[in-house]
Amino acid sequence: MANVTIFTTPTCVYCKMTKEFFKVNEVQYQEKNVATDTEAREDMIKRSGQLGVPVIDVDGKIVVGFDKARLAELLGIKK
Repeated sequence: MANVTIFTTPTCVYCKMTKEFFKVNEVQYQEKNVATDTEAREDMIKRSGQLGVPVIDVDGKIVVGFDKARLAELLGIKK
């Protein structure tokens, strides 16, 4: 199983879409709220160079935004 971390904010529509995609496909993940967790925000920026969310780390590969095709590819989801 992949090690998945998603960096989010509570109001992010694309974060919610990504989490729903994970739920439907039974992907376990760790969520870090960068709106309240400054350490997580700094980690996200260091990993991705991005300020926007979602930023998803799948086994060390970074996906910026809700890129369904790329996430499916990295997670081995056939759809």
